[in-house]
Amino acid sequence: MNYPTSIKEIDLSPIPGKRYWNCDREWREEFVYFLLVDRFHDDLNRTSVNTPDRSKGSGKQAQLKKFCGGKLKGVKNHLDYIQNLGCTAIWLSPIFENNDAPNPNSDKYHGYSIQNYLNIDPRFGTKEDLIDLVNAAHDRGIRIFLDVVVNHSGDNWYYPDNKDYYYYQDWQFPLENWRQENRPIPQELRNPDYYHRRGQVRNWDAYPECQRGDFLSLKDFNNDEDRAGRELQEILIKSHCYWIREADIDGFRMDAVKHMDELAISRFSSAVREYAYSLGKKWFFLFGELIAQDSIVDRYIGANTSRKVGDQTVYFGLSSVLDFPLYWTLPNVIKGLKKPSDLIDRYESLRNSALNRGELGRYRVTFVDNHDQIGSNPKRRFATDAPDKQVIAGIGYLLCAIGMTCIYYGTEQGFSGKGDDDQLIREAMFDLDNPQDNYLNQQCNIYQEIAKIAHIYRHTEPLRFGRMYFREISGNGRDFGLPQGHPCTLAFSRILGYEEILIAYNTSTTEHRADFVMVDNNLQKNGGNMKFLYGKAGTVPILSHPDPNNSSLFVKLELEPMQFVILRGL
Repeated sequence: MNYPTSIKEIDLSPIPGKRYWNCDREWREEFVYFLLVDRFHDDLNRTSVNTPDRSKGSGKQAQLKKFCGGKLKGVKNHLDYIQNLGCTAIWLSPIFENNDAPNPNSDKYHGYSIQNYLNIDPRFGTKEDLIDLVNAAHDRGIRIFLDVVVNHSGDNWYYPDNKDYYYYQDWQFPLENWRQENRPIPQELRNPDYYHRRGQVRNWDAYPECQRGDFLSLKDFNNDEDRAGRELQEILIKSHCYWIREADIDGFRMDAVKHMDELAISRFSSAVREYAYSLGKKWFFLFGELIAQDSIVDRYIGANTSRKVGDQTVYFGLSSVLDFPLYWTLPNVIKGLKKPSDLIDRYESLRNSALNRGELGRYRVTFVDNHDQIGSNPKRRFATDAPDKQVIAGIGYLLCAIGMTCIYYGTEQGFSGKGDDDQLIREAMFDLDNPQDNYLNQQCNIYQEIAKIAHIYRHTEPLRFGRMYFREISGNGRDFGLPQGHPCTLAFSRILGYEEILIAYNTSTTEHRADFVMVDNNLQKNGGNMKFLYGKAGTVPILSHPDPNNSSLFVKLELEPMQFVILRGL
């Protein structure tokens, strides 16, 4: 098959006779499985390990620094594993052709060093493999999101004498030559004006350096509001719309959003969203990697994106962003390493960002583990040094709290990689030394329990749409307050209409707790009951405060160490 090499060769009219897939689920209803294509599964017919035990994954550091052999076919062949976990969407790491293709010993397995936006990296498979994967996922009701990189290209050209250049006082340096005669693609990208050419970033938080400097050897695109910048953006927009047309993609995760101007992000998002609408895809999802405080995040998402940049108005941009402030807080609260008040304060800081406490879930993709862990040393997965119950509680919390839950591949198996390099938290889910075995173990205790919670989430509307309130607790049934330290019973409610769901977790790793937890006195009745949906069997009675002038209602929860429970009012 011939693949386009120029924007002029792209046809963006709908494929004749094709009915593009549309799903009516809101973004916040999804449970996303994020995988590195090279690390999830190869295309061999392997036997899964089937025990309740957790796995460490596969790969020594030297092996994990290069391609391990994961394929798009490997994802397609094991959609049942992802679906049975309860996930309804898959986020694929970048799959376009990277530098050094097709060399399997290259270190570009992660996909963020793109040299060809119009073809799949041959080490992952073919365009037809992507189409087959998407069609098979759609048949199961699963959305497919691509990780896309429009802030920078791969290392496709070099500075004078092929030396490293570094950002200095916004000086622009010459582009000496292209590394290949026929890359990058589309060929229109072979224009020096489409790159900032400022050298490598040194200060990642200083403007304009953080938006004009190169990511190490990766060359920064000129996404500015000038003629060349707008031409570049149109090339990138059409290149990505091409994949929506060809493969029926359902959304993009946008890399390095902080390092692009708000107007460029808004233009890309609006154009892509409009194109998806034109194909009948009404819920195309655009979520960004934006490692920044909420005041900056608000420039890119939701109603707050309407603002002036010079004489330009920025309108609705990204659908959502990855919730890094929650990621910096929640895992440590689950493990008893940060105060529960830090978690509560994180939510309070968002109160002005949405119409109500439930709608806020539209604008945050929540997670406890990821593939980068920028600034962390050593890097470590969430399950590192964590008992099964803590891992289950972490993902259970995300599924029951506001936001769209994302699980990083291998977390459901208890992968616990750690070390100074990213590779060590990017283990393979298939045995690199044994062609017979993989680690897609559906009998693993963590996998099984997450699947149970995901099933409850899928069938319990308040957990997907409800308002969220942290609950006051008491040890004596009289004096109540929000938890301030550990160990504690951490509890919150999701309320939708006239229904309340209560979620609670004992943060202690050693102590049984028997705490009174407040519930909504407008929805519950003294003498009524709440039923356990997860974590325990039976019911608990709803009690009234001993002070007749206090209208508070509560339940007494007896929880084992690290026990996570979900209850529904009857």
